[in-house]
Amino acid sequence: MRAVKWPVAIAVLLALASCGDSSRESAAPSPVPALETLVVAASGDAGALAWDGIVQAVEQSVLSAQTSGRVVALGADIDQPVKKGTLLLRLTDEEQQAAVATAAAQLRAAEAQLADAASRFARASELVERQLVSRDDFDRVRAARDSAQAARDAAAAVLAQARQQLQYTTVLAPYDGIIATRQVEMGETVAPGRPLYTLYAPGQLRLEVLVPQADAARIRANPAAEVSLPDGRDVTAAKVTVFPAADPLAHSIAVRVLLPALGSAPRPGQTAKVRFAAAAGPGQPWLPASAIVRRGELSAAYVVSEEGVVLRQLRLGRTQGGRTEVIAGLVPGERVATDPSAALAALRATRRDGWQQ
Repeated sequence: MRAVKWPVAIAVLLALASCGDSSRESAAPSPVPALETLVVAASGDAGALAWDGIVQAVEQSVLSAQTSGRVVALGADIDQPVKKGTLLLRLTDEEQQAAVATAAAQLRAAEAQLADAASRFARASELVERQLVSRDDFDRVRAARDSAQAARDAAAAVLAQARQQLQYTTVLAPYDGIIATRQVEMGETVAPGRPLYTLYAPGQLRLEVLVPQADAARIRANPAAEVSLPDGRDVTAAKVTVFPAADPLAHSIAVRVLLPALGSAPRPGQTAKVRFAAAAGPGQPWLPASAIVRRGELSAAYVVSEEGVVLRQLRLGRTQGGRTEVIAGLVPGERVATDPSAALAALRATRRDGWQQ
């Protein structure tokens, strides 16, 4: 056996050790590239309860046909402001005119019969005082007079009804407002009950939301709300009214939220978010909408730490003013990349460098 020279062996071991150190250094993770980040923090929104509501006009009407006929004139169209008494629609009135003429003739006949019966009654009254007419005959004359008077009243009522039907062939605006919808076209035949126009006054607006019964009690105790309008503005509700009765099927209670006077008001039918300051507890964190990555139904954000960049799935809540509420997926204190594109490039670069080394 050849003896190993210790100086040579020690030199070989040192060389191998230096190689091992360099390999461990090359296998160390690449430093995280510099990225613009923000620190996740809980919001000051103390757990406000929020629901979607539909904007409604306090004064809104659906004008329906009250008689039958064919549309021969349209005086207003969608999104057109109208004054009270403005002609909106006119129907054919031949049948109604004929009904008025018939009722008027019947009234004249009833009045003639009443005049004759009244004359007979007057003569019978004189004769009965002179005992020239029996009491039974006098009672029959009086009954005939009363019957003729009732027939005259009935004929007058029929004439009034016929004239009202004639008025129904012309539809006028009941108040100053804006035409929301028009459900008929020129030449179309309509029947009683057919919707014609939807009209609303552009003044006061409100929203109605359905809330669970447990939350309704807290809202009734603290009737305050903030409304996020469709254009991004946040306004304070002028009045919050909780309905006294609940829906037995949905187990919910309606809450009416009155909006304040607005210079540029939303349109009826639009959706707005209503937040009731009736819950306690810390608020959820919020992220800028630009920091959120959306891939189909997946929502995520790039979380940056000393270990690197990680794409983490999130569960989101409401969106307001360019920000989105994060219900789950982040905790206060973590850092999130504000530019997802730069974070993705940094993540790919880190993985590529680690593979090459």
